[in-house]
Amino acid sequence: MNEKEKVYFPNLNGMRFFAAFVVIVSHLEQSLFLLGYKYKPIPIIITAELGVLLFFVLSGFLITYLLLSEENKTGSISIKQFYIRRILRIWPLYYTLILLAFFVLPNIGLFNMPILNENKTPFSLLLYFFFLPNLVLAYDIIIPYISHSWSVGVEEQFYLIWPVLMKLFKKKLVILISVIVVYIGIKIGLRYIYFSWESNKTIYLINYFWDSFKISAMAIGGIFAYLLHKKNHPIHILLIKYIKSIPLMIISLVVVFVIVFFNLNIPVIKMEINAFLFGIIIFNMSTNEKLDKFLENRILNYLGKISYGLYMYHVIAIVFCIKIFNYLGILHIESFAGMIFLLVITTLVAVLFAGISYHFMESKFIQMKILFSNILSGDNAKNKNDTFQ
Repeated sequence: MNEKEKVYFPNLNGMRFFAAFVVIVSHLEQSLFLLGYKYKPIPIIITAELGVLLFFVLSGFLITYLLLSEENKTGSISIKQFYIRRILRIWPLYYTLILLAFFVLPNIGLFNMPILNENKTPFSLLLYFFFLPNLVLAYDIIIPYISHSWSVGVEEQFYLIWPVLMKLFKKKLVILISVIVVYIGIKIGLRYIYFSWESNKTIYLINYFWDSFKISAMAIGGIFAYLLHKKNHPIHILLIKYIKSIPLMIISLVVVFVIVFFNLNIPVIKMEINAFLFGIIIFNMSTNEKLDKFLENRILNYLGKISYGLYMYHVIAIVFCIKIFNYLGILHIESFAGMIFLLVITTLVAVLFAGISYHFMESKFIQMKILFSNILSGDNAKNKNDTFQ
């Protein structure tokens, strides 16, 4: 049997962990607020929203590159195999969290959050079951321990249509740009309609859902993947020469910080601008030979490998630590040092939960992906004697 092609980009595991950690910091403070505690805010500029956006751009970059590589290798894209691979990676953990959030944790006193418990309804469960958690939020329904999975729903909605677009359209760059333009155009139209008919609940729901979809961010990641995959094209050679630049990457990072720190009001396309800047950073971190070891080490690789679990379980870890610390009388969150201590322990507990989930459940399904892959990626792209296999 011919050995399957392998795709592995350095540093991206480290970036995944960074994105997850930013979300943990933001949700730690949010959970303290919902539980009624007064706390000392942790000064951090990058927000949970940007952490999730980084996940979206990374996803668009990786998924598009893998689809292009598959088409180049086999002459086509197997939509069926793509869906099976995504099911094996996403569904086990996602449905485990649904089970915990709706049926297990509400019956454990330690995890009780009375302010939100009344929101668990068959309707919201149905929407979560069919990967529409972003629509649940549009109804102002906040469900403890799973509301943050709206981004996973968005990812699944993206996965549903992306291989179809990549297979049907031969001019990949045209469809990538078209997706961005159409998304922004519809976003402008919906906002105009919403503000014209502000009392219309249906328009509000559609507007909220579309705004959360964020497929343009994934398409922007896809553009950078397309540029890299077609790197021998004369125009691409020229573009890569200027994009693959550490100074440009630093400038992009600084601009993101400036936009967030000063809360710059950029109408309509603020998210796309940040996504494009993240694309430059991702492109450099994954392809620039001068940076190929920047975030490549045992610890970050492992944390990035379990980052899906970190993202999904972190709210459970947060509430667990807050309640235990409070019971033990060591919840000193009125000071910066106390908040940092709580953050460190919470992150370690989240790593513990995610690690157990990965090694005893997720890794089994990840290995099964090999049967449905023409191109191996992530853990499956590493040799058995490599670290973390």
